[in-house]
Amino acid sequence: MMGKLDPEENVMKDIPLGDITRHDLTTISDKFFAYEENGIMDCIQDFIETLNWEENDDIVVELGGTQVSGIEQPEEYNKKWASPFGHRKYNKDAFIVISNQSRRDLTRSQPMDREHKPAHPYEAKK
Repeated sequence: MMGKLDPEENVMKDIPLGDITRHDLTTISDKFFAYEENGIMDCIQDFIETLNWEENDDIVVELGGTQVSGIEQPEEYNKKWASPFGHRKYNKDAFIVISNQSRRDLTRSQPMDREHKPAHPYEAKK
């Protein structure tokens, strides 16, 4: 994705669609409609404008608050307590992260250009 959050664009194309509830954009029967006035997408657009992001910026949308099982289970494992290897679970408090990779400051921290003189020097207790 290259800096646009148009409704036609599939910004979450890398997430398995079987795990995500689909919303019919022509009806509001499920009471969730992201593109309505003051909806989620309207708020995101306001934030993008506030941050002065541009359409050429590299914007990345990621999903957080998930966990993937990394343990191989034996054939007769207890399915109530363990998940098969590679199974993704979505926590109840999962969240979406929208970051602008074009504006990330990746410069390393530099040593101070002066001698370090703290205002309250450390004194060892006796």
